[in-house]
Amino acid sequence: MSKRKIFTKTDIDVPEIDHTHDLKGNVVILSEVVPPNNTRVLFGRNASSRRSFDFARWYGVGIDPITYACQRQVERFLFGQDGAPTRSSVANICHAGLNKFLEFCALRSRAFCRDLALSDVNRNLIDGFLGHLALQTVVVNTQRTYYTKTKSVLVALGQRGLIPLVISGDDATFPRSPFPNSNRTANGESALSKRERQEFIVALQQAIKPIWNEDVTVTGELLAYALLIVALFTGRNTTPLLEMDRLCLRPHPKANMVFLILWKRRGYNTSKVALRTASSERTLEFTPSIRTNVEQLIRRVIALTESLNEEAPNDLKGRVWLYRSRRDKQVTALIEEVLRASIIRLVREHNLKNADGNPLHVNISRLRKTFANRIYEIANGDLAITAASLGNTPQVTDQSYLSIGENARCNWKFMGEILVQELLTGSIGATYKETPMGRCTDPVEGQYAPKREGATCMNFMNCLRCKHYAVTGEDLYKLFSFYFRVLAERSRMEKRRWAREYAHIPRLIDHYIVAEGLRRGIFNTVAVEAARERARISPHPFWSVDLIDSLEVFA
Repeated sequence: MSKRKIFTKTDIDVPEIDHTHDLKGNVVILSEVVPPNNTRVLFGRNASSRRSFDFARWYGVGIDPITYACQRQVERFLFGQDGAPTRSSVANICHAGLNKFLEFCALRSRAFCRDLALSDVNRNLIDGFLGHLALQTVVVNTQRTYYTKTKSVLVALGQRGLIPLVISGDDATFPRSPFPNSNRTANGESALSKRERQEFIVALQQAIKPIWNEDVTVTGELLAYALLIVALFTGRNTTPLLEMDRLCLRPHPKANMVFLILWKRRGYNTSKVALRTASSERTLEFTPSIRTNVEQLIRRVIALTESLNEEAPNDLKGRVWLYRSRRDKQVTALIEEVLRASIIRLVREHNLKNADGNPLHVNISRLRKTFANRIYEIANGDLAITAASLGNTPQVTDQSYLSIGENARCNWKFMGEILVQELLTGSIGATYKETPMGRCTDPVEGQYAPKREGATCMNFMNCLRCKHYAVTGEDLYKLFSFYFRVLAERSRMEKRRWAREYAHIPRLIDHYIVAEGLRRGIFNTVAVEAARERARISPHPFWSVDLIDSLEVFA
């Protein structure tokens, strides 16, 4: 008995592009369907403030087939076809991509004094579009956005055989890397400094107070401040926070804890954060020294919006951030534009400033990076714990979220100044005692010594920046043994972390100690190379990998 074949159901209302083929096999749009009866595409409710896009202005300007194909493809996206991007993504495709592309095509049609067809969408047209974007008064990353949004539509048309799509070779429809190194042209968001974070929390403390009143009126602004608190103390992304549902708090196997569960649309997965419950906190306060009880705040918002949830439209039912619009009194949900406007108002009303005295720039991305760096600090530099808290891989966390601390930057600058000063004054090695790093003038009461009775300094990771440290020709073997031990750490930890915490050590030894010693005649080249080779083949026992698992014990 043969297995029954199951046919996939297709919605007959999905927009199709009415077309035929000419003698050369090129796609030709039927003249009777252009322009369509309705040129406006409705996005419906989405995370952005854009609700529609009208293609009317690009009909009758010599590019009707291209405009018609793009409109129908956008409509197919909204019907869940061809990759099914979200409604907000489709809105961005139209308003930050297709509008620029169709504008360029209209200019090209006038320049060539002829109408453009779908067969004209080739590498030559794409190169011209890239050149057109390069002439715009926008930064490279904005140009890339216009291009990638347009490309998503053209690729979908090409995959359906409506435009010629060449995958590889010199005539490939889309160049392999049209914006090389564009990620280096703009700096990403940085974490808030300690002072900025504390002032921001104090401002939120004042702004959120009304939410605990019995007669509170739920507004978009008040909900935005509550969402900012959740973002600051959980490090979640914007869209999962905005789309938080009313069943987001789930039981945790540990007492006095709950899980905050958020849905990540891009990864088709959930994001899970552990929160302390209200019973485990002394009180709900927002001072920088006391942990904010996010769980109690979320439950308060859910309770205040319970009645609004019953009136909410079907596509908003179950959301947490619901409020009644002042304009039409309809129940709506918090969106990015309201969140952005609320942040600007908070910064203005509380006069929040950055280090340069300018108004403080705050968004969810900065709060996420602030959370990441705070976790990294609390976890004593444990990258795995930080990555798990963010829901990312260690590589992504290290490359995209962590920044050099303020203290580290000052310490290494001080270290370089001290080393140069000691070498130039010839005061190194005046009085010393032998150590595994070289020689020290005061291992008991030195700069980084524990300064306890009977305790000798073992903080060898700081020797190079200590004013009591000295190196003679006899100590080069020890120094180079430490040098190669530091290099060995590269294979034992994340590349970016090694670059941040250890890469300066071999550089300082080469450029400051050895180079300056050779220049001043303290060392000779033969002795330096002999000590280097000896340390490489047979390192000093103190710096043997077999004896020391990690250099962190000396940090």
